[in-house]
Order: sequence, then structure tokens, then C-alpha cells
Amino acid sequence: MADPRGFLKYTERETPTRRPVELRLRDFHEVYNKFDSGTLQKQASRCMDCGIPFCHNGCPLGNLIPEWNDLVFRGRWADGIERLHATNNFPEFTGRLCPAPCEASCVLGINAPAVTIKQVEVELIEKAFADDSVVPVLPSEPTGRSVAVVGSGPAGLAAAQQLTRAGHAVTVFERADRIGGLLRYGIPEFKMEKRIIDRRLEQMTAEGTVFRTGVNVGVDLTVEELRAQFDAVVLANGSTIGRDLPIPGRELTGIYQAMEYLPQANRTAVGDVVPDQVTAEGKKVVIIGGGDTGADCLGTALRQGAEVVHQFEIMPRPPAERAEQTPWPLYPLMYRVSSAHEEGGERVFSVNTEQFLGADGHVTGLRAHEVRMVGGRFEKVEGTDFELEADLVLLAMGFVGPERGDLLDELGVSYDPRGNVARGEDFGANGVPGVFVAGDAGRGQSLIVWAIAEGRAAAAGVDEYLMSSTELPAPIVPTQVAQR
Repeated sequence: MADPRGFLKYTERETPTRRPVELRLRDFHEVYNKFDSGTLQKQASRCMDCGIPFCHNGCPLGNLIPEWNDLVFRGRWADGIERLHATNNFPEFTGRLCPAPCEASCVLGINAPAVTIKQVEVELIEKAFADDSVVPVLPSEPTGRSVAVVGSGPAGLAAAQQLTRAGHAVTVFERADRIGGLLRYGIPEFKMEKRIIDRRLEQMTAEGTVFRTGVNVGVDLTVEELRAQFDAVVLANGSTIGRDLPIPGRELTGIYQAMEYLPQANRTAVGDVVPDQVTAEGKKVVIIGGGDTGADCLGTALRQGAEVVHQFEIMPRPPAERAEQTPWPLYPLMYRVSSAHEEGGERVFSVNTEQFLGADGHVTGLRAHEVRMVGGRFEKVEGTDFELEADLVLLAMGFVGPERGDLLDELGVSYDPRGNVARGEDFGANGVPGVFVAGDAGRGQSLIVWAIAEGRAAAAGVDEYLMSSTELPAPIVPTQVAQR
């Protein structure tokens, strides 16, 4: 245990401060200031090393949280990162982007502020990179087997790294011009600078993973060629079909899916030139969707100089504290304020958009009304109709499944009732030998920590398929595939 009285001595939860709003709106750099290592060690000492560490259960990766909290408190940083890397390939991603279900299930959080698990995690890996202790992990010997990973988001990268270290020849295919998937082009620079991805890719390349960008598998590389060249395939191509809003006026220009808008902003943030870029500069912006993607659009629009931004959410405003229907150790339903929400814009809850308005073929506004939940369905609140000016509307309502067509259909995969690729207990695609599915393509839109966990579990399935046995860890048990 880090310090038997740590949680009594240090009752306050301390996290890094954010840069002043007026400064961070001028650039796309990460919003947080550096965190003092001494303060971090005090925060790590608040971990009680519980007899039953519920944080293990809250984390899909099964991170050994009390162990590395103790090691950080004692200043044993090298041992701490070894224990963290034992379960998590990319703590620099999760430490920045994960909503931390581990903290929601922290036992201390029952009656006090939870341990700053996520901050300890990210500081551990940042110190490891600063100390040049993140080095290639080479396989003991090659197996002579080859694996293709389609998609380079967190699930694909995790599967690729595990399989490369097991000795297989792994090639990652990405249809975009750079590796990273939504980490690269969906997550704004102010939440995670892309140098964070690049330094990890350097390690993976040195380990032997091969990356091929600009390859649309199923088109540039046919399914027949894919199966002929590789002994196994991991589908980690994500859930990329955005949920649409098919209401009158949807055909107007000026209405875009979030993933049409955010990738362009990410490109310009790193110096790329995007012809005819969709930008919020000087515009009245409405974002439909109140989740993380909507907040990403909000922060991006404000940095681009939007005149005014409204973010619509059909659900009611959550309570300020943990809702009764999500008791500990469940992830709490509660009102949250992201860094983007601090920066401006107006959040509007319990509202439904019923029509887009336009002139000369371009959106000029929308018509909406308030709603309330009745019997599990949304019901219009009469007399609440209103119109709002808008010359840029961004749809951020989530995703409905992976893209079908040349790759998935020609492979012959089947789909579950939600439209995701159906898979079995070993993450293999149902009825297609040698094809495995990891991440959002099979799970549906989910968290980065689930993507990494699924990538690791799918890698174990692939290794066992190729070698008849495996020593690779599989953090997700088979029943979780069906249950979650």
C-alpha cells in the first residue's frame, strides 16, 4: 500500500490546471499545464490498495492500478511503467482520452473524491518517454506466419503490437495518408497532439510492424489478394458510418457530419493545406449531439473563430452529482464540463430539431422544439417551438456501424442485429476462418480503452489460431463479447 494514511492526509483531489481560455483558443496545443511530480506522488498515495480493487473491474484492460500507484508514490518510475505496460499498450492515449471508468469504480470515491488514476497513468508514460525507457520489444524468434491488420486506430494498433511481439509478420493497412485512424483525424489536437502517436509508431516500426498508408483494402488490395498474402486478418476498421438526421432540409449545403469537419481541422492544425476547407470562421454554428464528438466540434469551431455556437442534446441535462440509477461502482450519469465547454458556446438540453431552413440551397437556420421523456420515448412539449439562425450545422450524433461493401461483404462476414460485424468468443468473424474482428467494427461505437482491450484479446485469438496455443493476454473474457 502506498501510504496507509495517504487518503486521510491528502483529502483533496488535485489534477493539472488548464491553460487560460483566452490563450488556448489561439492555438491547437493541448489544454493542460504540466503537473508537478511531487504533487502527483501525493495523489498516488491516496490509493488504499483495497482488498477488492474495484478499479480493476472498472477498467476493461484490467490495469494493475494499486501496484503502479504504490510504485509512483515510492519514486520507482521504471517499475511503475513496466507494470502499466503489462496490461496497456498505449497509456499515453488512454491517459489523455479515456473517460476513466476505473476512477468511477474507485472505492475511495464512495464517500470522497476518487484517486486521480488517469493522471498517474499519463504521467508514468510521459516520464518513461522523457527518460528514453520506451524501447522496442523484439520477438524472441519469428513464427513464419503473417497477419494483416485493416485499420490503424487503437484496436488495430494494439492487435498489431501484440502480434508482432509474438513473432508474426504484421502489416497494418490504413486507407488515409497517415496512421492513427480516429486518433489521428477524429481527436482534435487540443485533446492529444499527434506527436504522441508518432513517437509510439517509431517504437512499433522498430519492433517490426509494417505500416502501409493510402491502401483501401477491398479496392486497392482485393480480398482475394489479402487472403492469399496473409495467414490471418484482423478487421479493426471501426464504426465509421455517422448517424444521420433525415428531416426536411437535410439536402441543403452547409450541413456536415462531424467526421467530415474534424479531419480537415486536424490536418490544418498540423500544417496541411486543405482546399475548400469547411470552417466555422465567422459563422453561426449549431452542433447536434451532446457527446464527446460534439464537444470536439465545439472546441474546434471556437478556435476557428465562430461567431456563435449552440450545442443541442436531445437528452435532459444530467444531475450535478451521480444519478441514483448509476450507483457506485457504475460509471455515473452526471453533468460534465469538458475543456471545450469552458471555452464558450451554449449547451441546449431536451431539444429536438425537426427541420433545416435554407435559402438559395444553403442552410440558414433550423426549427426545433423541446422534448420530454414519456414511457421511454421522446414527446414534444407543445408551445416550445423556436427557430435558430445557423449557416453551419454539424451532426455529431454517434455512429451506426462499419462501412459495408468491397471488404466486409466480399469477405463474407455476417452482421449482428445492431449492424456490427458478428464475431465469436475468440473474436473471430462468424463463419470466416482466419478473420478476426476487434474494436468498434464488432462492438459498435465505444471507448478507447475498450478498443485497446479488444485489440489485445483479438491478438490472442489470432495467435492461438495460427500456433494452436497462445501466451498472449486476453483482457476480455468471451462472455463480455456478447454482454457488452
